[in-house]
Amino acid sequence: MGVRDYTVGGPEAMLAQERGLVEADWFKPVVDRETMKRLMARSNATAARDTVLWLVLLVVSGIVAYRSWGSWLAVPAFAVYGVFYGSASDARWHECGHRTAFRSRLINDVVYHIAAFMDFREPVSWRWSHARHHSDTIVVGRDPEIAFKRGAPLRHVILELFAIRTVIAESKKLVLNAVGRPTKEQADFQPAEDLRASAWWSRLYLAVFAGVGVWCVAVGSILPAMFIGLPTFYGRWLMVVYGITQHAGLAEDVLDHRLNTRTVMMNRFNRFMYLNMNYHLEHHIFPTVPYHALPELHRVVASQLPTPHRSIWHALREILPTLVRQRTDQSAMIPRSVS
Repeated sequence: MGVRDYTVGGPEAMLAQERGLVEADWFKPVVDRETMKRLMARSNATAARDTVLWLVLLVVSGIVAYRSWGSWLAVPAFAVYGVFYGSASDARWHECGHRTAFRSRLINDVVYHIAAFMDFREPVSWRWSHARHHSDTIVVGRDPEIAFKRGAPLRHVILELFAIRTVIAESKKLVLNAVGRPTKEQADFQPAEDLRASAWWSRLYLAVFAGVGVWCVAVGSILPAMFIGLPTFYGRWLMVVYGITQHAGLAEDVLDHRLNTRTVMMNRFNRFMYLNMNYHLEHHIFPTVPYHALPELHRVVASQLPTPHRSIWHALREILPTLVRQRTDQSAMIPRSVS
């Protein structure tokens, strides 16, 4: 297999279209209608409980970090704050982006925009990007969210632990959007009528980050940036650990999520931080099921899906060697046997 071009809208997109991979019909397990209706029920109370707990942990860890500034205790304190800011926000962005976390559309959108800012993601373009990710999951040339591309240098994984490549790419997009010149990839999956909204949000983001920079200069300290902006870098690592378990090393260009998406069993803390997205296979098959119902959905469809990985480490043990092999052999992948 030659080197693949992952550019969205590039030459691989035409091949995907010709092969019938674009917005196609995917495998779905059999679930009776009444069970699915119950699982799809949304809950303001459950989502509010988990969101308030996250915000309380964020604020408390932030207060501890602020009071420890200037001492060595600031290192672990900001490490904890950073994870709640730069990693836990990702799952909140994701679930509220699907508008399944809360029953209220307004609350979903408010939390979504807060979390998108913390993740350094322009909210309008990323909503459309994620919609494409679900319609054409890991279809090369179509899916803009293939995070672990075959043949990519392993240093990309290391850089992503600190959001280096993501922030560079998103900063470029913000600037281009702000001046009315969206990227070609963005224009491929985002309707033209929403590009103006992306421009507005991009200008707002750039203004806020510029304001934080001015604030740092005014007080002669990077402390403001340690709370707003920099946590996206130093607190992102756990989100990347979670994220690498989703699709990395699995099949490309298939119409069965069982072949390109994995479920990984995690402990209660990780499931809270990740909002049950460890049940990622179930989520991709049934994206309208709220995060709090995914454990039950998993039990309902488990007999029709591959056996989940026992832990994060269990998943990484097959993922990392495969990523190494893919550096020189882009045909290398982790096979899945399904019936």
